[in-house]
Amino acid sequence: MDFTFSEEQQAAAEAAAGVFADVAPDGVPSPADTTGAVAEDFDRALWARLAEADLLSLLIDEAYGGAGLDAIALCLVLRESAKVLARVPLLESSAAAATVQAYGGEELRSALLARAGRGDLVLTVAANGRTGHDPAELAVTARRDGDRWVLDGVQTAVPWAYGADLVVVPAHTDADRTVLALVAPDREGVVLAEQISTTGERLAELRLESVPIARVDVIDAEGAWEWLRDLLTAGTCALSLGLGTAVLRMTGEYTSRREQFGFPVATFQAVAVQAADRYIDLRAMEATLWQAAWRIAWDAPGALPAAADLAVAKIWAAEGVRRVVQTAQHLHGGFGADTDYPLHRYHAWAKHLELSLGPAAAHEEALGDLLAAHPLG
Repeated sequence: MDFTFSEEQQAAAEAAAGVFADVAPDGVPSPADTTGAVAEDFDRALWARLAEADLLSLLIDEAYGGAGLDAIALCLVLRESAKVLARVPLLESSAAAATVQAYGGEELRSALLARAGRGDLVLTVAANGRTGHDPAELAVTARRDGDRWVLDGVQTAVPWAYGADLVVVPAHTDADRTVLALVAPDREGVVLAEQISTTGERLAELRLESVPIARVDVIDAEGAWEWLRDLLTAGTCALSLGLGTAVLRMTGEYTSRREQFGFPVATFQAVAVQAADRYIDLRAMEATLWQAAWRIAWDAPGALPAAADLAVAKIWAAEGVRRVVQTAQHLHGGFGADTDYPLHRYHAWAKHLELSLGPAAAHEEALGDLLAAHPLG
């Protein structure tokens, strides 16, 4: 299997590394310093720099001012963003715009894509359902009313909702289909209730009470929600990989400097073995991520549906990022809990990503169901 990236993909990753080089992880607002939200909004200055570097339009076609790249390029950029805990809705806005492009009507594409690529329009996605444990597409109902749709329901833990211009909301119809509605948070009938993530960032419970949505703002194409959900999953795995990579590097640097009995603790066998195990976790996270992203980007065939590759990637990402930060805390000792040191921030963000991906056991069960339904010859 060849995971060599194209020149365009590598250029996107290098451009992202350049932009994020100015972000200091120890300057990211810490959830340990407050009982409420760490900030009212995301990092608008960083968002503007990403727009200037054309990193908000990676997946948007050239006809709308974008680069026309694929999910792999987006995951490369997301990996760089997580290394510095970038406080921007890069995943959600990019994935939503890509879904509008792939499944929306021309009127909707013309109205949104160029603005989203410039950073003038911020999109997010309500993908966690009513409780965080049930399917997101069942948490909201959509019914036709003349030439519009009417939405009712609740979605929990919507990221960046307070700073977004539009929220993409999956909704269930009477015909047992899922549509995607683009909802403005300040629209009549929409209520946001503040929720706080483990990172200290503001999430929102999104309540919809008979909210009318124009037909042009609803995507009813078959497969749109599934594609968006898969892209969000791959992107979350990329964030986990980037965060884990930064934490393992931080741990290696610390244990190389920290001495006991006159020797760097990195030279002790017990420390080296734990670090080696976490390196193996990261390599597994990396391989499974790129396999899943490749299946999404190219709609590539395989012995199993792409959902199987995504399940494997989620298993490794959810478990791997947790193991990496826990080992890092252990090897840092009490220094890892120092709020003047960035490790506790990475730990909080890792927990958020782990919860976003869901328990590995659930993905293993899903993988088992796929194997049972598609026996390998």
